[in-house]
Amino acid sequence: QVQLAESGGGLVQAGGSLRLSCAASGSIFRLNDMRWHRQAPRKGRELVAVINSGGTTNYADSVKGRFTISRDNAKKMVYLQMNSLKPEDTAVYYCNADVIPTIGMGAESYWGQGTQVTVSS
Repeated sequence: QVQLAESGGGLVQAGGSLRLSCAASGSIFRLNDMRWHRQAPRKGRELVAVINSGGTTNYADSVKGRFTISRDNAKKMVYLQMNSLKPEDTAVYYCNADVIPTIGMGAESYWGQGTQVTVSS
């Protein structure tokens, strides 16, 4: 079994910064794409950023230039550095990863429980 655990959420004023972390643990042969999603109240889940195993990144237009996704493959971690935060960034942020549990198996998608980010104006 694979677990993803997010940390680093909290309350911050507009213009401030937060760094989210996500630790993957359990039966993991390889971590492929790792992503951060968010879901604001009364809205659908939104893909915020993705990073592949080689370090190539992609971002939602709403966060480009403000958020940076990174990963540490040795530690099985993914991070989201969020700068210049806005009230509209308020949401629950979820970590998501495509995991190959054992050599020879296909990738499976796993999700963390989420961490709340609240940006006050």
